[in-house]
Amino acid sequence: MIEDIIIYGLITSGMYALLAVGFSALYGVTEITNLAHGALFMLGSYIYFFFASGYGGIKLDLISALLVSAALVAIISSIFYRISLDPVIEDPISVMVVTLSLAIIFQESMVLFFGSGRKVVPSIAENFLKARGMSDFVTIFGVKTTYSQILSSVLSLVLFAGLIIFIEKTRIGGAMKALSQDREVSMLMGINVKNLSMLAMSLSASFAAVAGVFITSSTGGNVTYPHIWQHPLFMAFAIVVLGGLGSIKGALIGAFIIGFIEKIFTLAVDPFIANLINVPQGATLSGAVIMATMLAVLLFRPKGLFGKRVELEE
Repeated sequence: MIEDIIIYGLITSGMYALLAVGFSALYGVTEITNLAHGALFMLGSYIYFFFASGYGGIKLDLISALLVSAALVAIISSIFYRISLDPVIEDPISVMVVTLSLAIIFQESMVLFFGSGRKVVPSIAENFLKARGMSDFVTIFGVKTTYSQILSSVLSLVLFAGLIIFIEKTRIGGAMKALSQDREVSMLMGINVKNLSMLAMSLSASFAAVAGVFITSSTGGNVTYPHIWQHPLFMAFAIVVLGGLGSIKGALIGAFIIGFIEKIFTLAVDPFIANLINVPQGATLSGAVIMATMLAVLLFRPKGLFGKRVELEE
């Protein structure tokens, strides 16, 4: 049981980190609470499916389909940023309304073009191994999992490290860091805030698209569907609020906290409670406990574990 919790907890946490890091990075630079983040996750999985399966008559290899998906989602998000978000960027409530509206638009667009049924998302790792006569399944310390899930988890750490290096070592990353610290001073320094914000939106969207491809192709039957975006949005929001809005390090740590809470309850606590009392099959307390943990942290640290502290003016 302990081995299951550790292995599955690490894998799940890595996937959640991949999902949440883009959400947190966008807020850190622009203070946009992007409620369309889950929908971009869904959109990325559909675009990947479209090209990887040859659905529209154009078939690409899986790596190319992944890159095209990330690029197209980044372009789409930057267009929608310029058209619908930039005019209301100063009003947080309007931003949330606009991004939630965009999420619904993306959802209904997928229903229109692909139908409401589930679509199988090809796994890069699984197809690579099958082509060489190997199985996607692997056993680690007696725990059975897949290389696809391991790849998704490891990829999140690689992208996390890449994002940190980009922010710390590049000129554009430095400008984003300055913008996240003080918007007005950044404008006085000659930083093009609008273009930089749009770039941050594109970067965040590409992370969401990559997460959509790897998570949908390695969990839940390897499928995507128009309403799949709701759970990723819920998890990403819970993670970044727990870790601290705008903190990339907080997003990573929050993902591990929530990932392990989820696995502890689904693998140990829920079955124990089910043996004690008569509960509906499939019932779980993990969602309620995740929210309770987030609320408990916010009571003591209103900005989350690693969020920015706000100094009150005298």
